[in-house]
Amino acid sequence: MTPELRPGMPVKVINPRDLYYGFEGQIQKVVDGYVGVIFGGATWIKHVRFVPSDLTVIEPRGKKRGK
Repeated sequence: MTPELRPGMPVKVINPRDLYYGFEGQIQKVVDGYVGVIFGGATWIKHVRFVPSDLTVIEPRGKKRGK
């Protein structure tokens, strides 16, 4: 079962049939059963809409908490 998805959560695309499979992004909005995710590279930013079952929440990158 997918936890409640909220804006700001880091997610990864887990549907192997999707063009963005394996990409990691950040949730921008959740509307009408769809999740808007922002992906960014060095010179590009892309906003893509997914169904919640295509995504999984991941640990944020950066500093390790608790140290």
